[in-house]
Formats: sequence, structure tokens, C-alpha cells
Amino acid sequence: MSSAKKRVQEPFRIKVVDAETGRGIPLVELKTTNNILYYTDSAGVVAFNEPGLMDQTVFFHLSSHGYDIPADMFGNRGQAVQIIPGGMITIGMNRVNIAERLYRITGQGIYRDSMLLGLGAPVQEPLINGLVMGQDSVQTIVYNHKLYWFWGDTDRPAYPLGNFRVTGATSKLPQNGGLDPDAGVNLDYFTNGDGFVKSLVPQLPDGAGIAWVFGLMTARDSTGQERLLAGYSTHNPGLSAFGILAFNDNIKEFEQVVQFPSKDDWRHPGGQATYYEESGAGYWLFTEHRMPNLRVPASYDAIIDYTQYESFTCLTPGTTYNGAQTSLERDANGKLVWGWKKNTPPLNQNQEKELIHLGVIQADDSHYYQLQDADTGEEVQISSSAAQWNDYRQRYVMIGQQVQGKTSVLGEIWYAEAPAPQGPWTHAKKIVTHNNYTFYNVAQHKNFNKDGGRVIYFEGTYTNTFTNQVPTPRYNYNQVMYKLDLANPKLGLTHMN
Repeated sequence: MSSAKKRVQEPFRIKVVDAETGRGIPLVELKTTNNILYYTDSAGVVAFNEPGLMDQTVFFHLSSHGYDIPADMFGNRGQAVQIIPGGMITIGMNRVNIAERLYRITGQGIYRDSMLLGLGAPVQEPLINGLVMGQDSVQTIVYNHKLYWFWGDTDRPAYPLGNFRVTGATSKLPQNGGLDPDAGVNLDYFTNGDGFVKSLVPQLPDGAGIAWVFGLMTARDSTGQERLLAGYSTHNPGLSAFGILAFNDNIKEFEQVVQFPSKDDWRHPGGQATYYEESGAGYWLFTEHRMPNLRVPASYDAIIDYTQYESFTCLTPGTTYNGAQTSLERDANGKLVWGWKKNTPPLNQNQEKELIHLGVIQADDSHYYQLQDADTGEEVQISSSAAQWNDYRQRYVMIGQQVQGKTSVLGEIWYAEAPAPQGPWTHAKKIVTHNNYTFYNVAQHKNFNKDGGRVIYFEGTYTNTFTNQVPTPRYNYNQVMYKLDLANPKLGLTHMN
């Protein structure tokens, strides 16, 4: 006869917190000595209910990107815990990241363990929302007094293939009844009758199966109505076309405004967009080409006309990069002329570096994209970025994703600032690190800023793409929110200007 207990036992609550703030840490891995893995939910909680390990002392190895716990004499980083059904323990970890991880925004089981323990959650849909299992590459913009959210490819529970033609949602702004961004975001997805998110881009004339939107903008059309516009790309699976879409408020879908003539042309919106003004004129600025070096006048007619897009470059107008034979614009005094130029492609970070190496751009010329680690002086190559004006710093701040970082190929996130949106970007400070994991297409949430911009919020797509890492259950291929206090002395901003 088995002596196994028949009664259902209550879970044991493990909460892992930031030792400095006391806030629960999402995405902490707990591993038993027989390699059972658990991951804290967005409250930093694990509901532990493992048959055979209740009423036992259990050692948990603890690890989390950007967080640490002291090692014992044998190098083990973790803690032995006396497991008692219905009991609880709080374990502190030290934050290595300068930015603080807050919560997961998308996907299934955001507050799974908290709900199993009866603790509740700050968001209305803590377990699954819009039947979204995973989604990537967020874009947000204020439109019709709400925050509109759009994502790329989206996974669902019912089948390995999901929605590949843009997913969307709205949320209330914090000042209009929305949640405090420290707590979370209540997303109201656009859904179909079956509850799964709706495809927001119908078939377009190019016939490609995949559609993405980037570079969200608003502008008034010829009737004076404010329209929500987006740059789009289609893929089949290779790149098929670029163009502009407008959101139809009645049917809650995007409609095509124009397809641009060439998929090989640099003149199209993309990346993260921000509105800014210069000399009394308004522009939409984009990070489509990794850095904020592309813009278009903030008018409907200009946005839909690819010839109106300008790059920030030092190339002679009308020319292109050509290695040692590259033609640079210089004034009568021989000074390099960086500026916004039509019909001239942007100069990217690697091209500028090569021209400096070749002596085409000289040491005493202005350099705009040669970011260096503020601590070591090592170069920081940027793969994607998001730039916004910051009132607290009275400068433009950029959150940049590094390519070929020391601990991951595409998972290191950096902070930089400049006097103008196009730069010059000179020094950067690492604020988030991932160990062999990717965190891509970072987005700043300027509408969540607190204390006059002293506290900023940003998110990115947490995924094992471009790595050989095993995917983290529930978290993989989803959006994770961070916050950064610009007054944190570890950021060392007084030394970055």
C-alpha cells in the first residue's frame, strides 16, 4: 500500500525581490538539485508545489539576467529553503543592471503563480489576454486620447502559426484612468469573434503573406482630420515592399495609402518614431537605419511622398557611400557639412567609422555616431534605438540595443544622450544586460515618464532568437518593461556630456 498523502497541499510561496527596492523581480530562474526549473512571474513569485519535495529542505540555484546573489564557498548561488505547505519565504537578489525590470506586458501567465496563490494581480487580464502567447516589436503612439499599441508576429495557443499581419490594442493613458506604469498596462486588444487578436493589415496589392508596421505618426489629411499613419513592410518571406498605411477607426484596420516605388530605397519610415520641431517646423524622426538619422516633415502630403524624406549625413548631396572614394560635403573653409539632405542616403555608424579609419573624415571633423562606453572607452555598435526629448535632462535620450555585446549578440541595452535628435552621440552607459539572450527593437514610453522625465520607461522583445539558448517558458518572445531613474548615480550622467 502506498503511504502517499491523499490530501491536496497548499503551494509554498517563494518571492524573489530586488534587495535595494524590495520589489519582486520577474524572470528569475530557480533550479532544484535535480534540475527542475521554475521562473518567477511578474510579481517575482513562484508557487512551489512539487510532490516529494514538500515538508523538505530544498536548495534552489537562483539566476536572472542583470541580477546576482552571493556565491557560497563551493560557488553555488542560491539558498536552501524549508518547504512547508502554505508557507512562504522572501529572497533578495542584488541588481547589477542600472535599469530595473518591472514586469512582462504580453503573453500567457504574466501573473500565473500569484493567481495560483490567491494573491491577485494589478492588471485585468493576468493569465491570458487576446489569446496572445507571444509577440514582438512594439510600436506605440497617442491617438484619440488613448495609447495605441501595435506588434509584429503573434503566437496563439491553438496552433503553431498565429497572426502575421499586425496585432493591435489600446490602453488608457496614466493621467486618464490608466494604470501607474510601475504597476502595469491594461491592454484592450482588437480581437476576432474567437477571442484571438485580429489581423490589422488586409492583403495588399504586392500579395505578400507577412506585414509589419513601424514608425507610427499622426498627421491631418486634406479634410483636417487627424489620421494615424504607419510605415509598413511586407515579406514573402523576403522583403516585398515598403509604403504607408492609415488606420481606419471604424473597422479598426489599416488601409493602404501608398506603396513606395522601390523596396531598395532608404526613404521610408521605420524603427521607432518621435515628433520634434526645428526652426518652427515639425518633423517625424525615425530610427529605421539603426540611429535617429531619417526624418520627414510632419504633414500628410510629405509623409506619403518618399521624395520628401531626408537623411542626416555629411555626404555630398546626391552621392552615396563609396569607401575611400566617398565624396563629402565641405564648406569654403574645409569644414565638414553635416546636415539634413534629400536624395542622399544616411551615413551609418560603420560607414562613418570606416571613413575615419581611411582619413576621409579627419580627426578634427565632427563625428556623430562613434559611441563609446563611458567607463572603458570601447566602441558601442548600435543595432536598433529609440530617441526622445527628455525634460529632466534637457537633452535627447537614446535607448540603444547593442550588436555583438560581450554577454550576448543582441541583448545589451545602452543609454546615451545628445543635444539634438541626430546627435552627436558620443558616450553611452550599459543599463541592461542579458546572458546569451536577445532583447530587440527597444521602445521608449515617453507618455509614462515621471518626475519631469527623471524616471523613464522602456521595453523590448525578450527572445532566444539569434542565440543557442533554450527559450525561457512563458517569457520567451514577449515584451518586458524596464524603468530607469536618470538621477541614479550609477548612471554617471554628470560625466557623459
